[in-house]
Amino acid sequence: MNKKFLVSSIALAFILVAICSGFGSGSTSTSATNPALPPDTFSYLPASDGIALIDVRRMLSETMPRILAGDPAKLTQANADLDKFKTRTGIDPRAFDRVVIGTRYTYPAPRVTKLETVAIARGTFDARALAAAARTAANGTYREEKYRGQTILIVTINDQMKVFGVWDMQIKDLAVCVLDPHSLAIGTVANVRATIAAGPKGLAAADLVALATRDPKAVVGFGANVPKELMTSLNVGNDTIAKDANSIRQVYGSIGSTETDVSLLLVARTDSAEAANNLNDTVTGLKQLGGLFLGRMAPARKALAQSALDNLTITTRGTEVEIRTQVAAANLASVI
Repeated sequence: MNKKFLVSSIALAFILVAICSGFGSGSTSTSATNPALPPDTFSYLPASDGIALIDVRRMLSETMPRILAGDPAKLTQANADLDKFKTRTGIDPRAFDRVVIGTRYTYPAPRVTKLETVAIARGTFDARALAAAARTAANGTYREEKYRGQTILIVTINDQMKVFGVWDMQIKDLAVCVLDPHSLAIGTVANVRATIAAGPKGLAAADLVALATRDPKAVVGFGANVPKELMTSLNVGNDTIAKDANSIRQVYGSIGSTETDVSLLLVARTDSAEAANNLNDTVTGLKQLGGLFLGRMAPARKALAQSALDNLTITTRGTEVEIRTQVAAANLASVI
């Protein structure tokens, strides 16, 4: 294989990861809907380019403990990060049943994409009590503002924190609003305002909701549009790969977990069957080349990557390219 094809394959991998950043990838079921979800699951969600649904209770009580079971130090640290988040914000992620995340793309400058994200947390908690706890935890470093009859609490954090004990985020000001007795909106002030404005019916696109809920057993499910502006901002710089990437119209997938494994799925929906076949060829080439990079990895990461590569399958169905793999849950500890 020539150098141009190698660069193209690697670039495509990064494009797919960039599109799905924050959404994850996932599992093995293809059910059209999630019958277990309450009808208000996506209420208040503003118009979004991407949607993710996270089963927080399963993630924190099942998936993460299984991944970190063989590394007590990391499991202790993950719990400490959850406690830190609670201490600094007054919000305890362990009280959430599920979180719906809405993301909108903005383009503040040429070839620059910014993700505007809001999280709507739901559970059996008392939302007003959590908001009151956030005021107490802020210790005076907060302010309040009114918007459409709702009160938005803005807590000054100015710190690097881990969300759910996993994802690092730099948080300056965190806005929190009680939407109803068991729902909180969490994000920037502008994005929380957009959530309030969306109202109880929400403004989420039905097709993205359907994509994010295709697997009723998923720990994380997502669906996202891929506008041309997003692909332009990624600037892959190669005509062949740019053509393949620009054919992608939507991506979706999920993360699933069992007692021993974590399964991963990523589907790229293109604008034609021909484009899907071309995309399949490029991703297949990347799989074939993947082994070349394993030797440079630390042993634990190498074992994880080798397992993911060995279990990787690529399938084309009409206009869609489906990528699946699974790894032992314990092997994921090396990347957390």
